Amino acid sequence: MSSESSASKAAEAYYDSEDADNFYTAIWGGEDIHVGLYGDGRSIKEASRLTVERMADKLGDVSQEAKVLDIGAGYGGSARYLAKRFGVKVTCLNIADVENAKNRQFNAEQGLDSQVTVMHGSFETIPEPDESYDYVWSQDAILHSGRRDQVLKEVARVIKPGGEFIFTDPMQADNITEADAKDLKPIYERIHLDNLASVAFYREQLLGLGFEEVESEELPHQLRNHYASVADELRAKRDGLDTISDDYIDRMLTGLGYWVDGADAGKLNWGILHFRKK
Repeated sequence: MSSESSASKAAEAYYDSEDADNFYTAIWGGEDIHVGLYGDGRSIKEASRLTVERMADKLGDVSQEAKVLDIGAGYGGSARYLAKRFGVKVTCLNIADVENAKNRQFNAEQGLDSQVTVMHGSFETIPEPDESYDYVWSQDAILHSGRRDQVLKEVARVIKPGGEFIFTDPMQADNITEADAKDLKPIYERIHLDNLASVAFYREQLLGLGFEEVESEELPHQLRNHYASVADELRAKRDGLDTISDDYIDRMLTGLGYWVDGADAGKLNWGILHFRKK
């Protein structure tokens, strides 16, 4: 674990905390803890699942023989969806023991132990052989790495030629100025880093690693919708959240406000990015 970046270690400690686990269970729904696609009065849980469905749709027909790696898999909701929809085997690579334990519990409850494997580890050093996966999947996880370029190199290493990499990530807008970066500093500090990635960063890095771009669907408004919806839900349910500390809730509401403000100012981005290895 010594090869992990300090930001990655901070993310591990955060997601292993009791407050965080209780928060994601009570507010997010506990399986899909990522940015959702909102509209038509969708709940956080419904919007979050819709992102998974939209991403899976972009993959087209997936063979049951395909191997999928989900990096930063959280509670494994996406992996279970893919296993059920396509009949594939999915490996969840995730750094937080608390999330991994719950992932295994959900797999057992849904009869998916033989299809979904949970592995503790960092996506900065993926413990898998070269060219061993047909698809690599990730949702709103890579932002937590202080070595994003290394994460992408690892993805390129483990994915087969012709394999596909599809992911989402909260990002900063392209061409951020020094003044913009100063305004985003509260967000950077929350993830223990000096910046966020951008679509331009991911495009340049992945093209340089031998990928071709299939599609980049930029949806910055959904980032704003998501964090605002989570904040509203947290405020509405606060009095009944006895298992989450007041300090955590206060800090979370402050942090969610930073994301909403940054999105409103046009300084943040989010979307579904899809690349194929040549």
